[in-house]
Amino acid sequence: MYEFRDRVEAGRKLGLALAGLRGKDAVVLGLPRGGVPVAAEVAKALDAPLDVIVVRKLGVPFQPEVAMGAIGEGGARVLDRRVVSVARVTEDDLRTVEARERALLESRLERYRQGRPPKDLSGRTAIIVDDGIATGSTARVACKVARQLGPAAGGGVPTPRSWP
Repeated sequence: MYEFRDRVEAGRKLGLALAGLRGKDAVVLGLPRGGVPVAAEVAKALDAPLDVIVVRKLGVPFQPEVAMGAIGEGGARVLDRRVVSVARVTEDDLRTVEARERALLESRLERYRQGRPPKDLSGRTAIIVDDGIATGSTARVACKVARQLGPAAGGGVPTPRSWP
């Protein structure tokens, strides 16, 4: 595991690692809440616009910290069928969890966007930034949301070892 003093330091180092994308018509997309401060530093380093992609983890009903999937704006959803099966989550359980998380997602969308549409990604490079990945569900759904917005390419995934 690679550790940073804080999210600002992480964002600055990630920005340096992505320096090759400076001037390449990129848009930096942070996942609220923890990913936004990291993404803000990346956007500064690349002189790129910053936006958010709002996602919510779908936690197993009796163990909500365990992700069985995630949802995102625009109706995006990913499920980990293995977790759903092993945890014996019923369709009713899934609908209940998703409805609750979808309501939270919508209220956060209103708060974060304040009526602004998402950045147009058509033909641009999308760089999705979060402050960590546990199961990958929220990262996968964020990528799905970004793909729906039409980017030319994703920014790739630099590993901490390749960071300055």
